[in-house]
Amino acid sequence: MKCETMTSAIVLAVSMASTQCMAQNMAVQSAAPQQALEREIEAVRPKMVGWRRDIHSHPELSGQEVRTSKLVAEHLRSLGLEVATDVGGHGVVGLLRGGRPGKVVALRADMDGLPVKEATGLPFASTATASYRGETTAVMHACGHDGHTAMLMAVAEVLSHMKARIPGTVKFIFQPAEEGVPDGKIAGARAMVAQGVMDRPKVDAVFGLHIMPLLPTGSVGYRGGPLLASSDSFEIRIQGKGTHGALPWNGVDPIVTSAQVVVDLQTIVSRQLDISKEPAVISVGSIHGGNRENIIPESVKMLGTLRTFDDGMRNDAKRRIQTMTESIATAHGAKGVVEFVQPGYSVTNNDPALTERMIPTLRWATGGKAVLTDKVSVAEDFSEYQKAAPGVFLLLGAPPKGKTPQTASRNHSPTFDFDEDAMPVGVRTLSGLALDYLGSAK
Repeated sequence: MKCETMTSAIVLAVSMASTQCMAQNMAVQSAAPQQALEREIEAVRPKMVGWRRDIHSHPELSGQEVRTSKLVAEHLRSLGLEVATDVGGHGVVGLLRGGRPGKVVALRADMDGLPVKEATGLPFASTATASYRGETTAVMHACGHDGHTAMLMAVAEVLSHMKARIPGTVKFIFQPAEEGVPDGKIAGARAMVAQGVMDRPKVDAVFGLHIMPLLPTGSVGYRGGPLLASSDSFEIRIQGKGTHGALPWNGVDPIVTSAQVVVDLQTIVSRQLDISKEPAVISVGSIHGGNRENIIPESVKMLGTLRTFDDGMRNDAKRRIQTMTESIATAHGAKGVVEFVQPGYSVTNNDPALTERMIPTLRWATGGKAVLTDKVSVAEDFSEYQKAAPGVFLLLGAPPKGKTPQTASRNHSPTFDFDEDAMPVGVRTLSGLALDYLGSAK
């Protein structure tokens, strides 16, 4: 409370000296929890870095997070939390019941790695391999999930030491398979929500963050409304008629047809969607057809992705992709089939009121480095939790030392790394959000 907000009755009831004393006492009282939080974060920092490096050295693909989930569960149990395992796959949920009754806030971290061969040169770099789509592949934490997991483990320890002061319950969600599983089955956040992670007890608000090199180390990017795009993967099959490459008139060329489809799909964004409302992206990332230069194949298969920030535009674009593909194929005498791999990720849409309410906490946690960020066209299944409760997802700036947001390797790169000095900021942010939400919830 600021001194100028005191009522005139209070001001008249005390002397000026007493008023100054009261103000000083109030400042000390408000600073005390923050100082306690800082001490706890500093104490857990070495362990947090150790967890991160251990997890980084032993990455596990989506749906295979056996070792990581065991490490998390053992840590949460050591803190005296109620722990549930195998939630939505290898998910782990820890429950911290505060010393006083109140609402329920959830904090989420993802645990899975990617089928990427690491090229960072770090002393704790991954040499792990695993089976992916029937083949052996290198595995790496190329998206910061090792940091997310370690930070939330640290938050659990910090808040468990403040249990008696917490008015409510904190639910720690350690999620598998954020990157999705190759067979298209229900996984990740959707699987955890389906198994009741946002219930028992019912979550009133949910928070999460993602390490990104797009912002300076120690800063946190926020945005009310759409922050990250929806993501829909699609497969297009063009069925033609094979023939000799020297006699194309005797067949139907699916490669030429596919080339026309790839080019014309771009006109959906540039000429058919109202991108003054929200941006959109359609990309074809894979084309397979044929095996010789002089044989026109029977068919071609393409894989692509659609990114949007509005559900109406998302549905419209999906319809247009299908219509355009079928029409172009028919015009060439071929057949075009579009299949959207289900389920796609929805828009990560931050609750505007909750975002605005938490800005002071973000400014405190970052030392004034909370910044309004642009939309980013990557996708996240954190959106599934936001369908069950108001939620805010944040971006934690962390380009590695010696790099800037302009020169740092992006997420999913073989050389991706992040500055571990940003991790205490992430712990302070998540802890502060939980404490402030529960402390101010009515």
